[in-house]
Amino acid sequence: MNTEHRYTLEKGSKKHYCPNCNKKTFVRYIDRKTGDYLPEKYGRCDRESKCSYHLNPYLDGYAKMIWEQEQKVTGVTKVTVQKQNIFHTQPIPQPIPEPVFFDFETFKQTLQPERYEKNTFIQNLFYKVQFPFDVEDVTKVIQLYRLGTVASGYRAGAITFPFIDIKGNVRAVQVKQFDEQNHTTGTDFLHSIIERHYARSNKPLPEWLKAYTKQDKIITCLFGEHLLSKYHSNPVALVEAPKTAVYGTLYFGLPETPESLVWLAVYNKSSFSFDKLKVLQGRFVYVFPDLSNDGSTFKEWETKAKEYESRLHGTRFIFSNLLEQLVQDQEKAKGYDIADYLIKLDWRQFRKYKDHKQETPPKDELNKPNLDNLDTIKGNSIQTQFQTRTEPYKQMVNKSKSWSVEINELEDYFSKIELPKTPIKLNEFTTILNCELFIESHINTIKKHKGNNTFLPYLERLKQFKQLLLSAN
Repeated sequence: MNTEHRYTLEKGSKKHYCPNCNKKTFVRYIDRKTGDYLPEKYGRCDRESKCSYHLNPYLDGYAKMIWEQEQKVTGVTKVTVQKQNIFHTQPIPQPIPEPVFFDFETFKQTLQPERYEKNTFIQNLFYKVQFPFDVEDVTKVIQLYRLGTVASGYRAGAITFPFIDIKGNVRAVQVKQFDEQNHTTGTDFLHSIIERHYARSNKPLPEWLKAYTKQDKIITCLFGEHLLSKYHSNPVALVEAPKTAVYGTLYFGLPETPESLVWLAVYNKSSFSFDKLKVLQGRFVYVFPDLSNDGSTFKEWETKAKEYESRLHGTRFIFSNLLEQLVQDQEKAKGYDIADYLIKLDWRQFRKYKDHKQETPPKDELNKPNLDNLDTIKGNSIQTQFQTRTEPYKQMVNKSKSWSVEINELEDYFSKIELPKTPIKLNEFTTILNCELFIESHINTIKKHKGNNTFLPYLERLKQFKQLLLSAN
């Protein structure tokens, strides 16, 4: 009798990036019949004490599903099926191919300093908007997001918005052309522009571009995602378009402190997907959907976010309905976003609030913004509304961060000592029978619910256990 499982963890030293902790410590499951990988979520992370992610295809129904598919073969007897090595009505799911990245040297050409004088979007920020920005602030934002310029051709003067993943790989470069009011007049992708250039010149495509254009998906990460590796615990402000993320940073400021927002963009309405947002695990995410005539974008994203929260431990999506309160019907129909409102306001009022900590207006004033004349609403009014509505969540962020420090210290301590093998009396009500299981279960619980005082006893018991061990030495 053959007792070997069809699906097994890959042998050898090869490692992949863990879908949970994003470290290259992940061993994937393979199908021994075909030699192919199972979908990338199936595998085990080697960081057992710090991540412990393990998805087994036999435990979540995947193996059973494939077996049932293989049995659904009409007109084939059991004898016939037994003689076949593999017989499928549907192909076995194939592993997702590794992404092909945009050529980095080509990308760097968009960042040449002399090009910014031709960049319509950037120059508008200096000269055309109602409240022009300081050169220093704009320069910092350019460097932060690595914004570039198309120097020649039919898109000359257009700005480039690169989508750079958390590991620093350029996934895609969006090209946007704007008029003097910074309204979009044309959208493209840099790889498409380059491809057309080679076609007109009757020249063969570079090898990287051949492979790049064969991909099913080009934008496979968030705009600004590379900032997450630098700002490890900052809360995130998530919007739809890169332009909106840039405006958000110009008005609310760069992420200079642990409490400052990191502004990211998904690309478009349908890009609010789990594959993109899983990189936000453990973050507080303030979401600002673009407006829609019937509010469908807000409802769709909010529904998805609730499901994503259940799969991303420690992640909290907080939706802002500030725009929904401020808009008029004709503006909803145009799909306005927060950038359309910010640009009407003086950015210096936002900095004034930040620097001088203006007092919060009365609660009844907060709940009844002036809808008749948006242009009369001052920047600090919007700012105070934003600050006040998010203050409870910021307190939760700070509490969660405090827990994170203690959790890391406890994990570090317990990983370096030899745990007792015999039962330990923690207090008059609690006896620990298995120290290793006690630590593992308590660490997993407080990681999942950090900042939630309901689960504070779990943290306190671990601290008490640590003190008990220290006093015994």
